[in-house]
Amino acid sequence: QVQLVESGGGLVQPGGSLRLSCAVSKNIFIFNVMGWYRQAPEKGREMVAFITSGGSTNYADSVKGRFTISRDIAKNTVYLQANSLKPEDTAVYYCNARSVQYGISWGQGTQVTVSS
Repeated sequence: QVQLVESGGGLVQPGGSLRLSCAVSKNIFIFNVMGWYRQAPEKGREMVAFITSGGSTNYADSVKGRFTISRDIAKNTVYLQANSLKPEDTAVYYCNARSVQYGISWGQGTQVTVSS
């Protein structure tokens, strides 16, 4: 089984930054895609950003230019650098990993709250 453990969430003022981390229990190269999703209160889960095994990235329109997804292969960790945060970025952020071998895996989530 795959374990994904998120960290780095918290309370931040509008305009601030956070770096979320997702520690993976397997070599991240086995995953076709790894990404970040978020779910705000009373809303559905939405894709924020993802990175493929080849290193290609994609972002939701709402975060383009503000968020950056990256990975550290040696540490089996995926990051989400979130800058210029807005109140509407408030949500629980989930790490996601997809592979042929293990299917779809989710972390437990980390809360991000953007408020003054």
